[in-house]
Amino acid sequence: MDPSQVKVPPMKDLTIDNITENTIVINSQCEDVRMKFVLERLVTHLHDFARETRLSHDEWMKGLLFLTAVGQICSDVRQEFILLSDILGLSLLVDSIDHPKPSDSTEGSVLGPFHTHDAEDVPHGDSMSHDPAGEPCLVICTVKDRSGNPVEDVKIDIWETDSSGHYDVQYADRERPEGRCVMKSDKEGNFWFKAIKPVPYPIPHDGPVGQLLLKLRRHPYRPSHMHFMFEKEGWDHLITALYLRNDPYETSDAVFGVKQSLLVDFHPCDEATAKQYSVKPGTLTLHHDFVLITEKESSDLRAERSKEALGKLGMNVKFLHGLPVPDVD
Repeated sequence: MDPSQVKVPPMKDLTIDNITENTIVINSQCEDVRMKFVLERLVTHLHDFARETRLSHDEWMKGLLFLTAVGQICSDVRQEFILLSDILGLSLLVDSIDHPKPSDSTEGSVLGPFHTHDAEDVPHGDSMSHDPAGEPCLVICTVKDRSGNPVEDVKIDIWETDSSGHYDVQYADRERPEGRCVMKSDKEGNFWFKAIKPVPYPIPHDGPVGQLLLKLRRHPYRPSHMHFMFEKEGWDHLITALYLRNDPYETSDAVFGVKQSLLVDFHPCDEATAKQYSVKPGTLTLHHDFVLITEKESSDLRAERSKEALGKLGMNVKFLHGLPVPDVD
């Protein structure tokens, strides 16, 4: 931007004590009220972090080089920054704030770095996995609202690893989507598909995030799970996962995704179920009911919880496009 078009307040002799307020002042010319608020809080907490830890120049530089390395390893099929956000607990925190859920609806979980947009649309009953080494399973689900009414025509994105714990995008010779699919709920809110029983696996730990975990003496493993994402106009976007109960990593998930309400069990199916869904008797079967909330229900709950949380911090806010900004009127 042309400097002559900007009113820059005079600044010099900046110190530990006044750098924060001056940075906020120069950023306050931003016309986007929400962005200005976010940057004000970011600068405040970032500067306080440096002051509280007495951050050294060497540590500052190591941090910058670490973030540089995180960016350098990212690609179209690997998002190391999402992975970093996941292992720091930020992903789950943001989802919990932005998509709050009443106790009688399905809770969210982390997206993870391996969702893609090229999964194929498949009919109910189709198989999304063609891994001959995987243990076959049948997944039978419903999508309903909080009153128990079916929600029809919901787009459902589903993905999981193969039997070795790798997603399809982790293979250099990937030619087409595998272990993932997209389908829609029918008029009764039902959807069902064939897959393989999920297995535990390590998140990618050959990059800077893996080095950080090692330094922190943390393991990189995730418990066995299957990802689901639900989308329909007028309904809150739900990203979640179902986790196998009693998995060895159930209580130490590297990305903090497990919730009690998302733990599930597989059971061998009986002959009637096997015949109905065209699988062999005894096939491992999972039954699960997903409960969605509307966008309005989510928006109202988000505003209520935001106002309560920020009020406890002594912050007076109003809401702009559903997000808090300072109320200075």
